[in-house]
Amino acid sequence: MLTKEDSNKKAPFKKSFSKGRKKVKPEFEQKVIDIARVTRVVKGGKRFRFRTAVVIGDRKGRVGVGVSSGPDMRSSTEKSYADAKKNLITLGFTGNTIPYRVDQKLGSAKILLKPAAKGNGIVAGGAVRTVISLSGINDISGKMLGAKSRLNNARATIEALKQFSIKKNREIILKNSEKVEKEKKQEAKKTTEKVEVKK
Repeated sequence: MLTKEDSNKKAPFKKSFSKGRKKVKPEFEQKVIDIARVTRVVKGGKRFRFRTAVVIGDRKGRVGVGVSSGPDMRSSTEKSYADAKKNLITLGFTGNTIPYRVDQKLGSAKILLKPAAKGNGIVAGGAVRTVISLSGINDISGKMLGAKSRLNNARATIEALKQFSIKKNREIILKNSEKVEKEKKQEAKKTTEKVEVKK
């Protein structure tokens, strides 16, 4: 039998076995925006699978959307995370907001993104808010004008943000440099033609 004195005594200190182990912070934050149960009718009955849509981002200008299905929630989420990693975009602008207004349509989803003043915060809802917050933009105004599908709205937001991506900026710079080179060549041709005519 335990006496009153025994019950008042403190329990002996237990050693933790996690000594030396540090929690490794993941490279990207992830948020599940949509879960759907998909059924397939087969000879024996129905087969159930789960389709998960995931948004990942590092809040420093990199963001992506992935979707995949699996036999259970965990496997479908892991596959969606891997898919989102393949479809990452990197934003190529500095500051808290986007440089200009963007209207984007993808399928039945329509997205409107507008720059906002510093301290305004993210004025958007649903999947648009999730994508923008994980991309690292702090001040923006967004609106969903089309269908309410979370996956389509997330993809439309990614397409809108692609306009500010480093890849897109490089393409624009290359096009502009090509135009300048063509103009220079045309001017050089005109000057040589004028010189020949004078001779």
